[in-house]
Amino acid sequence: MPSFNFPNPSLADPDGLLAVGGNLEPETLLSAYQQGIFPWFDEDTPILWWSPDPRAILEFDNLYISKRLARTIRTNKFQVTFNQDFDAVVQGCTYRPEEGTWITPEVANAYGEFHRRGHAHSVEVWQQGILVGGLYGVAIGALFAGESMFSTVSDASKIALVALVSRLKEKGYQLFDLQIINEHTSMMGATEIPRDDYLARVKLAIQLKITF
Repeated sequence: MPSFNFPNPSLADPDGLLAVGGNLEPETLLSAYQQGIFPWFDEDTPILWWSPDPRAILEFDNLYISKRLARTIRTNKFQVTFNQDFDAVVQGCTYRPEEGTWITPEVANAYGEFHRRGHAHSVEVWQQGILVGGLYGVAIGALFAGESMFSTVSDASKIALVALVSRLKEKGYQLFDLQIINEHTSMMGATEIPRDDYLARVKLAIQLKITF
């Protein structure tokens, strides 16, 4: 049983804030994502839970790969792996001295445990044996919810996203949730759909049996 009961997502405020408090136990996180809810807060606030309307997603066939990025991928100067160093990817996403980050030690530990239980996954991008980019997210059934990405060299996070979309398509995933649209994901083809449509797709996706 989840140790925190969430309100109906339709009760979220205009910014998408739905609930305050609770915990980041695996059962709570699992319950949240199954209902289209995700945590997002910083070290100066309590745990905040969100279900924004509209919701950002990436339809696989809408992924945009620029000619320059395609050339970079063809050079094979980057190597991509999956679930090889989840903790390092989370740490990479944490280091944003100019922007700040919501990935507190509590959050990193919570998603690390979620990963060990098979619900969270990472994509790593390497250059000459050094981790230079990646992303991580949550997979439940045929839903993948992207959480955060990073890069220390140009295009590394984009390459991680391209590799992830290819894997999700291959495995039969039905929904790639990006939560809130931003300039980076918009350039890669992200779009927004009404929350009710998103929640209906989540309900169907989480019933499917997909292995990442």
